[in-house]
Amino acid sequence: MPYLERDEGEDQPSFSSLVSMSAILTIPSSSLLTFFKRTGKVASHTQMELRLLGRTALNSYHGFLFRRSYAHHLVINKKKSTLAPRRPFFPVMEWQDCSSVIDADIPCSVAFECYSNRELIPQWMPFISSVKVLKDKPDVSRWTLKSEVFGQDVEFSWLARNMQPIPNQKIHWRSLEGLPNRGAVRFYPKGPSSCRIELTVSYEVPQVLAPVASALKPFLENLLLRGLDSFVTFAREYQESVPKS
Repeated sequence: MPYLERDEGEDQPSFSSLVSMSAILTIPSSSLLTFFKRTGKVASHTQMELRLLGRTALNSYHGFLFRRSYAHHLVINKKKSTLAPRRPFFPVMEWQDCSSVIDADIPCSVAFECYSNRELIPQWMPFISSVKVLKDKPDVSRWTLKSEVFGQDVEFSWLARNMQPIPNQKIHWRSLEGLPNRGAVRFYPKGPSSCRIELTVSYEVPQVLAPVASALKPFLENLLLRGLDSFVTFAREYQESVPKS
């Protein structure tokens, strides 16, 4: 039986010939001569001649066999066979939200003013180590997060843009690069000298890690609450330091 044969009336190799050729080409090089000796088809060919034989057969059929190979995706050209690069894998992502709320004995205006100063955030947010506002783009800042999660030190950095705020009501932002995240802090008046502060931070994770993110949610929300508690103390001290008119 020839190594490749055509079905009558067809331009493509037959199924049996494809299987035969596939079996030959997938035999390890150390066993290739033994295979041909046992079959009695090519007993005197050297290993190099067998390789040339395989290339000739493949070129005659325009690489049909390996264009149909889902396992290897071989690309056949005039000089050599190479593995085609695999397509990049992009996991399905989803957003995870974490929120915390606190009541504060400070006016909305004071809370809004203190939170607007981004470079002071590391003084009261436990896991933010630094915030640097870009000089040429005051609405953009570089953030660095450092914390310990289940005994492991973690560190992330990202660039974020502050969106148009609503005075005394809302400050919100979105990351531009680095750790994908977005967030908002809202201020609700409860009286002339008190307010409720709600902080929401969202981050993007692969969908397969969603159960892990859900398990971390209580820990992260506790961090946010600790940060808000420190913020209220910070804002209260700031209010007391400002001379009353």
